[in-house]
Amino acid sequence: MTFARCACGFAFGLLSLPVIGQGTVPELPSHATGAPVHIVVDLAKPVGPYKPIYSWFGYDEGNYTTMRDGRKLLAELHDLSPVPVYIRAHHLLTSGDGVAELKWSSTNVYREDASGKPIYDFAILDGIFDEFKAAGVRPMVELGFMPKDLAASLPDRKEYQVHFPKSTISGASNNPPKDYVKWGELARVVTAHLVERYGQQAVLQWYFEVWNEPDIDYWHGSAEDYWKLYDYAVAGVRAALPGARVGGPATTSPRNDKANGYLQGFLTHVAAGKSAATGGAIPLDFISFHVKGSPQILNGQVQMGLDKELKDADRGFATIASFAKFRELPIILSEADPEGCAACSSKMNPANDYRNGTLYPAYTAAAYKALFELQDKYQVNLISMLSWSFEFENRDYFEGFRSVSTNGIDEPVLNLFRMLGMMQGTRVDTRSDAAIPLNALVASGAHAAADIDTMATKGANETEILLWNYRDSEETAAAPTTLTITGMPSVAKRVLVKQYRIDTNHSNAYTVWKAMGSPQHPTAEQYSQLLSREGLELVGSPAWRDVKDGQVEVKAELPSESVSLVQVSW
Repeated sequence: MTFARCACGFAFGLLSLPVIGQGTVPELPSHATGAPVHIVVDLAKPVGPYKPIYSWFGYDEGNYTTMRDGRKLLAELHDLSPVPVYIRAHHLLTSGDGVAELKWSSTNVYREDASGKPIYDFAILDGIFDEFKAAGVRPMVELGFMPKDLAASLPDRKEYQVHFPKSTISGASNNPPKDYVKWGELARVVTAHLVERYGQQAVLQWYFEVWNEPDIDYWHGSAEDYWKLYDYAVAGVRAALPGARVGGPATTSPRNDKANGYLQGFLTHVAAGKSAATGGAIPLDFISFHVKGSPQILNGQVQMGLDKELKDADRGFATIASFAKFRELPIILSEADPEGCAACSSKMNPANDYRNGTLYPAYTAAAYKALFELQDKYQVNLISMLSWSFEFENRDYFEGFRSVSTNGIDEPVLNLFRMLGMMQGTRVDTRSDAAIPLNALVASGAHAAADIDTMATKGANETEILLWNYRDSEETAAAPTTLTITGMPSVAKRVLVKQYRIDTNHSNAYTVWKAMGSPQHPTAEQYSQLLSREGLELVGSPAWRDVKDGQVEVKAELPSESVSLVQVSW
């Protein structure tokens, strides 16, 4: 076996197999082998453009950005994609000392003197955005939450910060402003400062989103209060930067009638209303909402909820498509995840143990294709599937947070995003005799059987084929797979085939860590070994194959809960 560490985009360097202690890395057994699967990829049948909806990430704790492992991870996120990576963080306007806690951060950007005059302090905010710039990533600027001195007094919302695991969103940091004009001016001043510090052309490429999940307790006002908050915020942003990209409402799961009604109400307000701030038309450059699954423990085993996330997208896209005025606007799923609480580790919720292993990337691969298919179904413009996952500083190794890195060690799911970053060009037609159809995935997920399926793209002189073996439960069989690629261009007489895989034995530092005895204080040698196995790995060596009658055949074993990327170049 040889393997490669994904350094950035398309560059891979072959390495020798590392060792653990005095022996080689153990090959762990696969599940029993199931029925053979046949998959066909037709490069001659395009189905739509491939858009890098994977290149978006977010997290509650904005102050992690400037910490050791946060800075390291930002650089890795930049390097996984040939296109810009966008970062969304909560608490960019929240008052406090800049010390991160679970589900809490602060910048103290705004306060008032005794007479009520605003005082701005950009030191902490600049530190965060300077790290974004240094890493080469682009901010998705979430305008929230409410500074302490600007928050309206509410009888039951007097305490400003509430500490996790209590409901951190119940504090006054999520109150409406006591003065909407001051709120709009805050948005203007912050935007003007960002333009001055980072340049107009740079900030024009960012996105400004107003608030987060105002349909639940993140917002302690009415829907109409949020419309007003939005109007004043976008007016302030546009006053400082007329071409800025503004949008919202970042609502929760549209499969819920209340959340879907909130999304509809917001779009109706923008389409037919007048701005409370200007009296004119209300700007809207993108629409955002959230889609979430719902894992649980059944019979001692994790059961994922892929159908829940897909129902959210299905209904949200349908709602947007019902507004002809907005059908072509970019849609940003500004949180798209298997469940809702990144900071709830598996110590708090055992169902979240899926996050450390291969079930997480397999789930995400299945969701990824389905989101593209739902976009096609409603003919809307999806540009982002933002993974609300980053890292949690100074916590246990593999503690079971929803993260892509733990103590500077990449988790298996990050290798899926590396795979997605290698795909390019045009999506093409695929068929698998073990795939679950889209309508069935939306209706009931992959509970009854595994979804063994594929998604493929074609570039100028290569094709990338993503394969997965996913089931909502952890129990599934390995699938011996025959991949037939048809419609090869006439210039392709002989092709180079590479196979990358995420499974128990590949692209998986977690199983290596467990084989070490799950050390919470690994030695320098152990840490180096983990680093050597954290990246994307090849299965076998690259091999040349002859093309016959415009076709080439590839064998690809798909173990339980695995994801493979077959790259064929000519």
